[in-house]
Amino acid sequence: MQNTLNDTASLLGRILLSVIFIWSGYGKILGYAATVGYMEKFGVPGVMLPLAIALELAGGILLVIGWQTRYVAIALAVFTVVAAILFHSNFGDRNQMIHFTKNLAIAGGFLALFVSGPGRWSVDGWRKV
Repeated sequence: MQNTLNDTASLLGRILLSVIFIWSGYGKILGYAATVGYMEKFGVPGVMLPLAIALELAGGILLVIGWQTRYVAIALAVFTVVAAILFHSNFGDRNQMIHFTKNLAIAGGFLALFVSGPGRWSVDGWRKV
């Protein structure tokens, strides 16, 4: 019973962490020009956008299936903290402060995933068997 509960929680945790990245990557594709403008407003070259989209979409999908989970978790944790610093560090704006702390919380979830691993219901888990 405990293993099933842990495996279920691991799978749901991976899915929930991935949703924001898959959705965001897709949104960046749909609003490509606007996203480039937003990035450049903060001094980030628009040429970086395809890399961000690839990381968000691929990382989100890899989390869902649980393949290379620990590496993906670290990569997305770093990406999320960097995004918080670059785009959400105007602490005079309450909304930006909320986004900043949300990003830190997500990065914390990724660090916990890095430590705990993806669980048995994952490609990584099946490959151990």
